Amino acid sequence: MLELRAIQTYYGLAHILHGLSLGVGEGEVVALLGRNGAGKTTTLRSISGLTPPRTGEIRYQGRDITGLAPHRIARLGIALVPETRGIFSYLSARENLAIAERPSSRWPLEAVLERFPKLKDRLESKGRDLSGGEQQMLAIARALLTGPDLLLLDEPSQGLAPLVVSDVMSTIRELRAERVSMLLVEQNAEMALQLADRVYVIDHGTVVFEGTPQALRTDRQVAATYLGVGP
Repeated sequence: MLELRAIQTYYGLAHILHGLSLGVGEGEVVALLGRNGAGKTTTLRSISGLTPPRTGEIRYQGRDITGLAPHRIARLGIALVPETRGIFSYLSARENLAIAERPSSRWPLEAVLERFPKLKDRLESKGRDLSGGEQQMLAIARALLTGPDLLLLDEPSQGLAPLVVSDVMSTIRELRAERVSMLLVEQNAEMALQLADRVYVIDHGTVVFEGTPQALRTDRQVAATYLGVGP
């Protein structure tokens, strides 16, 4: 479904991704792990068109999307749930959802709200008045309303209480059961390993490990060196 081929991405003169290559299959959950500053968020920004690579190629469902504008990439079926959540703080939850709603989406508003019952009770609340967990639910719900085939999730558990993290994990598992392809960036390595079919570990913008969650669990050197997880 998604293939990155030797992409090189910069912020100005800062060279962040150094020939990064990875892939996500149809219906697959792929985790992208690494220390802070390794290039994980930049990878998602490159895919979504927010920070396009200078060289290399990004292919989605067989089509070259390298350098396309973000709104065109979104219309092709790629939805980004950013680390910052991107909630419009002065709009209500209902208005935040209305911005993204598409008549042709396989997830109409009613179905999305059934998935997030806590959010259903907060529709008239302003974005700024929602808790961190409610904002994360709103960000994922808004992405689903666009009807994506590929979901890019950037640190979905960040700053959330353990019970809320459990809710987020349950949502990702449900989407996985519905064959939604996902690329998951996550600092919580254990959470990512529970959810993923395959894992990439990156360091300084290059892939240093690719394999199954079980293979990463048994590779203590990679875990200790690049994830800060001791034996």
